[in-house]
Amino acid sequence: MTTLGEVVDLLHSWYPPQTADSWDAVGLVHGDPSATVKKVMFAVDPTEQVAKEAVAWGADLLVCHHPLFLKPVHGFAATTAKGRTMAALVKGDCALLTAHTNADQAESGVSEALASALGLQDLTPIVAAPAEPLDKIVVFVPADAAAPVRAAIADAGAGAIGNYDHCTFSTDGQGRFRPLEGAEPTIGNVGDIALVDEQRIEAVMPRHRRAAVVEAMLANHPYETPAHDVFELADAGQVSTGTGRIGTIEETTLRDFAQVVAEVLPETEQGVRVGGDPDRVVRRVAVCGGAGDFLLEQLAGADVDVYLTSDLRHHPAAEFLEKDGPALIDVAHWAAESTWLPVVQSRLAEALGDTVDSRVSEVRTDPWTFRI
Repeated sequence: MTTLGEVVDLLHSWYPPQTADSWDAVGLVHGDPSATVKKVMFAVDPTEQVAKEAVAWGADLLVCHHPLFLKPVHGFAATTAKGRTMAALVKGDCALLTAHTNADQAESGVSEALASALGLQDLTPIVAAPAEPLDKIVVFVPADAAAPVRAAIADAGAGAIGNYDHCTFSTDGQGRFRPLEGAEPTIGNVGDIALVDEQRIEAVMPRHRRAAVVEAMLANHPYETPAHDVFELADAGQVSTGTGRIGTIEETTLRDFAQVVAEVLPETEQGVRVGGDPDRVVRRVAVCGGAGDFLLEQLAGADVDVYLTSDLRHHPAAEFLEKDGPALIDVAHWAAESTWLPVVQSRLAEALGDTVDSRVSEVRTDPWTFRI
């Protein structure tokens, strides 16, 4: 049996809510973490039609990219579209979770999924996210009590490095101390100097887990007053997460690359709009899922041949192209972000196996329905 809380924790481990922009509204919107989850549906937009599709399929959880309630509300009466969406989910006992800007920046997130769908290789962020601040804990433990302390700090969040956890380093040594009046020593006697075979245990930890790790260490250490240090580590540089992606493709022309974009992305009424010389050589491509005009200034002088994003406006696009920098490709917002849905669906299926069934919504939530 898989609970909603377990699925939420898994999704949050891939797309941490703390990495979302400050204005965003992400995470679990509705649902009981103790409830059983057997079916999960993924969609870009939490529309009423999507909610009804999820309930009709019997979904226990609907995961959407865009928030249902981006701004605070005091209720969700079924007199509005958003209220009817929420009412349908509540009535169908289907939970709702949002992964928005936290999913934009992450590995296997929206921009990375878009880049991968278009065949880009050697991906790097357009704007790399800073590495999470790290600390190192060092604690001295009697050798025969070292194992439970190592396990405790690891369970509290220390010792995670890349795709590994429980990473610690131990050095053998000898501890020396003298218990004073009022002490209740685990080893030794009051007034006598004690010599103990100890291990120095070291582990890195995210700074936000510092208090929890120290608390776990103290709770599992046999000493009355354990000797330990916590060091703030220097910035380790930038990581592979961040805004947008830049990658390479085999040399082609702007016209031919735009054709690839049209073939790869779902068909929409907007189609694929291109600004630039059709015969321009294209090898380095920048992409940003969703509305990406905020990156135009960043990319104006960048070493890329074309920038693909959505929701570009007339004047910013025209001024960008006048600078003789990259060409522009503008695609439908929904189409660009829909490339993430099969990625996260496949990831969930691989992680949970046949204990949870999952699928991507078949509802096209692009707002543009026809063009004349």
